Amino acid sequence: MDIDQLFKVPKIPSGGIKRKLPDNPTPEMLKKLKIEANASSPVILPPPPGSHNGGLPSRKATLEEVQDEDSDFAPGRDADYFVEEDEEGRFFGGGLTSEQKEILNIFERAEGDDTGEEVSFELPETAQAKLRQAFRRYRTYLSLKFGSCCSPSNVLSTKTKTNALNILMILLSTFIDSEADLDSAIKALLPLSQSPILAYPELVRSGIITLLVGLLTHENMDIVIDVVELIYELTDEDAEVDYEDDSYETSQEALKTLIEGLVENSTLELLVDNLSRLNETEEADRQGLFHVLGIFENIIGFNPSLSSNLVSQTKVLAWLLDRIQSKTHDENRGYAAELISIFLQDRSDNKLAFGESNGVEIILKVLSQYRRRDPIDAEETEFMENLFDVLCSALTEDAIKKSFLEAEGPDLMLLMMKEKKESRSKSIKVLDYALSGASGVPICETFVEALGLKTLFTAFMGKTAKRQKPPVDLPASEDTGYILGIISSLLTNLPSDSASRIRVMAKFVEGNYEKIEKLLELREGARRRLQATDMELEEEKQGILGDEGEHNMSSDLEDDFYNRRLEGGLFTLQTVDYILAWLMMEDDGIRTHALRMLDRNNQAMKDILQTLKLYQEHVDDNEDAASAQTEAPISRKGILNGLISALNSAQ
Repeated sequence: MDIDQLFKVPKIPSGGIKRKLPDNPTPEMLKKLKIEANASSPVILPPPPGSHNGGLPSRKATLEEVQDEDSDFAPGRDADYFVEEDEEGRFFGGGLTSEQKEILNIFERAEGDDTGEEVSFELPETAQAKLRQAFRRYRTYLSLKFGSCCSPSNVLSTKTKTNALNILMILLSTFIDSEADLDSAIKALLPLSQSPILAYPELVRSGIITLLVGLLTHENMDIVIDVVELIYELTDEDAEVDYEDDSYETSQEALKTLIEGLVENSTLELLVDNLSRLNETEEADRQGLFHVLGIFENIIGFNPSLSSNLVSQTKVLAWLLDRIQSKTHDENRGYAAELISIFLQDRSDNKLAFGESNGVEIILKVLSQYRRRDPIDAEETEFMENLFDVLCSALTEDAIKKSFLEAEGPDLMLLMMKEKKESRSKSIKVLDYALSGASGVPICETFVEALGLKTLFTAFMGKTAKRQKPPVDLPASEDTGYILGIISSLLTNLPSDSASRIRVMAKFVEGNYEKIEKLLELREGARRRLQATDMELEEEKQGILGDEGEHNMSSDLEDDFYNRRLEGGLFTLQTVDYILAWLMMEDDGIRTHALRMLDRNNQAMKDILQTLKLYQEHVDDNEDAASAQTEAPISRKGILNGLISALNSAQ
């Protein structure tokens, strides 16, 4: 058989006549074909103009209609689908079916007039049914309509918000099994974070939040990650939103409504359940985990009391403690440490839960790597600092101090102080927290037995030569403040005439009382800074009260001024005078040397007594209450009263 003969086509005519395309079918022709043509008979099209058969048998093109699943000639069986709607040509036509037009008319009627007033609108059941049917058949078109409703420019419109959210509601419910469309629908909600006042209450009222939270159990993690990203953006208070006058408070109310809706739908619990589903080797999952942790921070930052429910009702704390033990450092590891620090702030129940989860030993184990090396970069430095802050927050609880002592925490902190790495300053801070209070007595004993006094006073004296003394009016460094706190705790907690206390007193005598002179240098610097602060406050007081006098000061203003005095040098002055009072009461040689040095700056015993009396008047009542609960031998006010009496007798 000759293959070429089968595919042989008519010869091209030798004339110069060019082949022309047939005319486009008119709408009338299409209607006629639709109505009159017999489905079973072939349709014979006329030959193209200028064609010749060249004497060969006629080859007539035929078109035979095949039965399709959808036998509609045009979408929605609209015969006018191809008819131009205006006189300017087919490119200006709407291209909509009657069903689509009806749906759009529903929304146009809902938008109301142009008066700018909000229109309350609910879609009737029949309209919702039409929408669902239309969405299945015309997804492309409605996706465009969906996107325009939720664009940043339109989402701020009060008139369009109800329509947009109704469309979103139907999209989420209609395409619940279509993951591609569901993904697009969720992402289209992201711009709503730019209009919290309008969008958030409507999200809760319409039930979209319930649908979204339900998707956190979706088997496809991509959908879960989409929902997590959306919730993260909606709850982020740092979103770039331009607030008008007095709109910030309204926005906070809207955010409160949203967060309450999320909590009521068990969002926090579902997010914790998803932590184990995320595979951090995948970039999308790693970013999703970052957003989950961000949601925790956003919600707790708005309502700190929710942290107690989150820790007590979920396993989030155990997961975070496990996450920070990772061998390699990354962004999510740092975020986990920050969240633990946030959970423990001012939440006694969370601190106790932290101790029960073996948190103290875990934190010390992770921190031990920074004994001999510094963090690699700023991100890891922040991670290390957050771990130290976790310890400081937790050590305000007596049970945590016991765990800290059992885990040999004081020994690790002393080793870090000796190594003089970046962890040195934070280790001093941790020791200050650990030794304070009546429950810190055992730690004080352990500190002295571990030869901590030598390390402590080496840091206290510093490397500054006597000939290069720093200006006395500079504030004490952060490390110096914590060291003063440690010395204060040692003098308060160590029993009288005990070997440990005698060793502390001996440190102040050695070196020709050089440590007493260091204390007096710090005292003079704090006193001068306090004088400058008092002058500023006096000017402010005159401007606020005028000739009314101090007796008309409100308690809030008085407390504010006192706190500013503490920051301006009074706190350091009180701590130094408290230490000097103990030393001068117990050692005559220290008292004689200290009074001689005080006289050089026109100071005397009465000035120390004045500071102690002011300190006694403002001792925090909560501190005394805590001492009573721990069965402390004597409260801080009682100690101050005894010191004042002893110094008065020594004058």
